[in-house]
Amino acid sequence: MVDLGKGVCCGGQVSRVQRVRAFNRLYTRVIGVLNEGPVDAEYSLSESRVLFELARREWTEVGELRRVLGLDAGYASRLLGRLGERGLLVRERSAEDARRQVVRLTDRGREVFAVLDQRSSAQIGELLARFGEDEQRELLDAMATITRIVGGEHDPTVVLRAPRAGDLGWVVHRHGAVYTQEHGWNDGFEALVARIVADYLAHRDPVREAAWIAELNGERVGSIMCARGQDEQTAKLRLLLVEPSARGHGVGARLVAECVSFAKSVGYTTMELWTVSLLASARRIYQAAGFELVDEQPNSDFGPVLTGQTWRLKW
Repeated sequence: MVDLGKGVCCGGQVSRVQRVRAFNRLYTRVIGVLNEGPVDAEYSLSESRVLFELARREWTEVGELRRVLGLDAGYASRLLGRLGERGLLVRERSAEDARRQVVRLTDRGREVFAVLDQRSSAQIGELLARFGEDEQRELLDAMATITRIVGGEHDPTVVLRAPRAGDLGWVVHRHGAVYTQEHGWNDGFEALVARIVADYLAHRDPVREAAWIAELNGERVGSIMCARGQDEQTAKLRLLLVEPSARGHGVGARLVAECVSFAKSVGYTTMELWTVSLLASARRIYQAAGFELVDEQPNSDFGPVLTGQTWRLKW
């Protein structure tokens, strides 16, 4: 419920409510015209939203799709079932975790989405064309204000997914760039990350090793990896990265929680990680997840003299 302000008399408050309701009616008419879909309403708004979310990535976990769209399990299942019957998507067990179900668009589904997307863009373009440049800017600024005030309490959507072609190269690049820019580390660190990625790609155990890419509003903003440790009971948490632009949205905590959960599910009983003491934000995430510091050693492999730390979590 929106607080309309203290000291407003009853008549003034009613007037504000009426103005909001009038705006809702206008907005509903505009959305009814645009409808984010074809003019003949071949697909409902909910169906179009599903196609839009699936088109942004190669595949999506069904649970994550439900969370993003705010759908309950029963309605989501019926919605996906209808789209599946029309040959637009397929559901299957996750290769990373057989307990989870993933969904992806078929080639036909992507063709349909392309038509929906083009029609929606054309309709919105026609709407904007009714106004001059100054009016368009005023309209967009008003939309931004409404979004900030009404939706400001909600964090942008964080999505975790398996790496696709080119993602692990991006992981190497961004580790090198971010740590050079923020801490002055030399290319020895980027070389280390490249070796870790190369070893993972060459020798990955598909059952007991996994990696994740974090996306925020469709953009890559983070990574993490679960790799085999020194024995069959120990996993290693590696390559945690959160882009500076994405910090403060819980990306790092989500990545660590997913990595630990995976390690537990495939039979490890311990997880270890190596970091350096100056990375305070990462350390807080590890501590919150239950990791404990077990060793410290000086390290100068990356240029500056650092304090290397080993952290361990047992369950």
